[in-house]
Amino acid sequence: MSQITQDIEMIEVAKSAAGAPWDAINAESAARMRAQNKFKTGLDIAQYTADIMRADMAAYDEDSSQYTQSLGCWHGFIGQQKMISIKKHFGTTKKRYLYLSGWMVAALRSEFGPLPDQSMHEKTTVAGLIEELYTFLRQADARVLGGLFRDLDAAREAGDNVREKNIQNQIENFETHVVPIVADIDAGFGNAEATYLMAKQMIEAGACCIQIENQVSDEKQCGHQDGKVTVPHEDFLAKINAVRYAFLELGVDDGVIVARTDSLGAGLTKQIAVTNEPGDLGDQYNSFLDVEEVTQESMKNGDIVINQNGKLVRPRRLPSNLFQFRSGTGEDRCVLDCITSLQNGADMIWIETEKPHIGQIGGMVNRVREVIPNAKLVYNNSPSFNWTLSFRQQIFDTWSETGRDVSAYDRANLMSVEYDDTELSNEADEKIRTFQADSSRQAGIFHHLITLPTYHTAALSTDNLAKEYFGDQGMLGYVLGVQRKEIREGIACVKHQNMSGSDMGDDHKEYFAGDAALKAAGKDNTMNQFS
Repeated sequence: MSQITQDIEMIEVAKSAAGAPWDAINAESAARMRAQNKFKTGLDIAQYTADIMRADMAAYDEDSSQYTQSLGCWHGFIGQQKMISIKKHFGTTKKRYLYLSGWMVAALRSEFGPLPDQSMHEKTTVAGLIEELYTFLRQADARVLGGLFRDLDAAREAGDNVREKNIQNQIENFETHVVPIVADIDAGFGNAEATYLMAKQMIEAGACCIQIENQVSDEKQCGHQDGKVTVPHEDFLAKINAVRYAFLELGVDDGVIVARTDSLGAGLTKQIAVTNEPGDLGDQYNSFLDVEEVTQESMKNGDIVINQNGKLVRPRRLPSNLFQFRSGTGEDRCVLDCITSLQNGADMIWIETEKPHIGQIGGMVNRVREVIPNAKLVYNNSPSFNWTLSFRQQIFDTWSETGRDVSAYDRANLMSVEYDDTELSNEADEKIRTFQADSSRQAGIFHHLITLPTYHTAALSTDNLAKEYFGDQGMLGYVLGVQRKEIREGIACVKHQNMSGSDMGDDHKEYFAGDAALKAAGKDNTMNQFS
């Protein structure tokens, strides 16, 4: 017995118990509405998507080709259209997630206006965007199912039993648009208590996976900018614990935590770690400090000194009152961060790098896997990288090392269009194409995401439209560049009234008022031009 059939029977029982006052209620209509609203709360979504993500992680452990992907979305509509497109092109949403970028929240969703990625935006905006994304994904479910229900009624009215059975099968095997969101909590927006409170809001909104970074909360910088400041491990682990407690309190016991280390590009710390004995975690953190040996006589007013390996040393303190790490220690600090986080509650790691280089990433992950064999990485395929230049230079360097003639290429100018159709550029493009599969196999990357893609696509498509529409093309600029492509490529929102819920509203009007319903989808609706 299908779920809808069960729901119809249950509603019929309730209707019968209510008696005459419920005579106007149609049990099948109510069951359809229930099917169109599978997830009643954000916690329902968080638990459902946590199960998906855990199953995907286990599948990746068995086969590294089973990696997952996501794109960052800054609005519910963008996330909805992404998942509609994925279902259209690939038939399933499996292994495709959404990413919620703190960068895009800051740049696009703050009431202060556009902000840099420095955790200055309102804390609650992040949970608000999670809720918004899932509202739009649930509406996508309701829209598609509503269309199937209307088709089912038409098939019944026509007496087409074969078509009716086919549509019924589609309804019973419908795959939801709701998928996991990897959600960015930045550095926790305050102390561990603030992190816990914000994590709770995010989970209640539907987040099954929270990504947190080891920067100082009030000094937070974008991972691809300068001036990053990390915290001692004990401080970071307290925030990982805070997120785990939030998951457990809300009953999402298999929620996923991604611990991000910015140590590769972070040369500064605000604190000297507490250490009780040589070799403990605090001592390991402090061992990376840039220090100079001092004597009591050479100490200056206000100096801070520590006992390191039996010697008094003075950490190098900058005018900003921050302490500096030794140059060249970034990779070692990253590896220690990853191991420590995975040993203390994190499920996956995120290493923020300055370039997309499989050898560099794999080298660090392999060191981590010497201690944590199944360590998995979430990796930012960042728009902050110049992918074209980086991969062309990687191919140039490989050719040079193997003795190939590269005299026809200027390494510093490889971005130039003059190289676009060369053997070098074609080989570089192929490496970019296979980067995700290659790095998942060679560098332990379970999840590939692009943080800011829809920020850039919105800017690019708007620029193209503005150039044509406000230029000589006029209205043809819109028709050629947008509408005709929408029609011919089957973009669902060409019927924008339908996408916004007009047909679902008509369904409800008919449920609520019967023949008296004033519906929008009559013969004079201009959307009929797109049938």
